[in-house]
Amino acid sequence: QVHLVESGGGLVQPGGSLRLSCAASGFTSDYYVIGWFRQAPGKEREGVSCISSTDDSTYDSDSVKGRFTISRDSAKNTVYLQMRSLKPDDTAVYYCTAHTGIHFGIVGCPPPDSWGRGTQVTVSS
Repeated sequence: QVHLVESGGGLVQPGGSLRLSCAASGFTSDYYVIGWFRQAPGKEREGVSCISSTDDSTYDSDSVKGRFTISRDSAKNTVYLQMRSLKPDDTAVYYCTAHTGIHFGIVGCPPPDSWGRGTQVTVSS
């Protein structure tokens, strides 16, 4: 069973930065996509960034493109989401997710098979 644990959320002022981490374990396959989804009150859940272990291709939604960067350290089984130029609209619970499968050149975040418990990110002055 895949186990995902997020860390790094918190309160930050507009224009600031945060880095989220996701420690992943329990994969039975070397091929998977790790993603970050977010859920804000009154808004639909959104897949913001994903990375494929098949070819290290990444996807960022239009709402975060140019501001968020997803990366992974395969030796540590950890995925990071570096968030810069944060806006109040980025306020949400951020969930680390996993989808098992071979994916080349991802153009979106595939539906997750597993979810972490989430970490709160609040952007406010």
